[in-house]
Amino acid sequence: MLFTPQALTTSGGSEARPRTDDRSGGPFDFDVALREAIAERGLTLERIADRLRARGITLSVATLSFWQNGRCRPERARSLVALAAVEEVLRQPPGALSALLGPPRPRGRRTGAASCGTPLSEVWTRDGQDPGLWHALDTRWDLTLSRLSCHSRLNVDAERRQRSLWNRRLLRAEGDGADRWIAVLRADPAATAPEVEVAGPCRLGTVVHAVDHGLLAAEILFDRPLVRGESVIVEYTAHWAPAGPPVSRLGTRLNRRIRERLLEVRFDPAAQPRSCHVFRSTAVQTPPQERLLRLDRACTVHAVALGAGPGRFGIRWEWE
Repeated sequence: MLFTPQALTTSGGSEARPRTDDRSGGPFDFDVALREAIAERGLTLERIADRLRARGITLSVATLSFWQNGRCRPERARSLVALAAVEEVLRQPPGALSALLGPPRPRGRRTGAASCGTPLSEVWTRDGQDPGLWHALDTRWDLTLSRLSCHSRLNVDAERRQRSLWNRRLLRAEGDGADRWIAVLRADPAATAPEVEVAGPCRLGTVVHAVDHGLLAAEILFDRPLVRGESVIVEYTAHWAPAGPPVSRLGTRLNRRIRERLLEVRFDPAAQPRSCHVFRSTAVQTPPQERLLRLDRACTVHAVALGAGPGRFGIRWEWE
């Protein structure tokens, strides 16, 4: 299925108090208190997210679900600001829920529940400017899908331009209901937006092009909703018209841990780069580390990251 995206121009009642002790008199966990507060307020997670957006706070339904199920909890400064807004929406006294968080959990390798990761709206926000992609897309399932394997292959033509980017994802559902994957692509403002082709049995949903931010996002719809523990293969290709400026990198931003992330670049033999480097950082804002890559006989380079967490990862090259 091929699709050319449309451009997007971006520019009460009595207060319910959460219990603070269980029946045995011990401490009451944050996730249990949050679930009780939500139940007493009678709001769905989608409705809570809508009311947060009305207050200028972006918080995914998946993150709210993880908070109330105890899979992760708010610890970052932005998450704590969102939690204060959640308390307001649920008509809780200020600090009633945040007081139950306790000290931050240790960072590093997790031995229990997986980290809930970083929402797409935060990963792709640059200099505080939201590209505006997420209001038209259903992103609530993104953080419920574990990335087991992701392979991307970029083909560069003899004029040094990107012609196609093939992607294959192996995903696993960590809860019931996930029915789509959100693909985010770089789309140079100076070039025509790519067409997106999806391999069956998946199909293409809404596609949004944030021209000013150079990003394109597409919903890849599964043939049916997944149940917890079920895996799915998602395969799609972006095709560019034979025009546009030369390309000099293939990169990605990781918003949660992934077992295997493989990047591959195939150059036309008539346009070989002078040098290629792989770059990687442990956070989106930290300077990446680099090392040299060598082309093989097929004029191809690749780089793989195993067990990579949030951050940046990619291949860049220089032309003669």
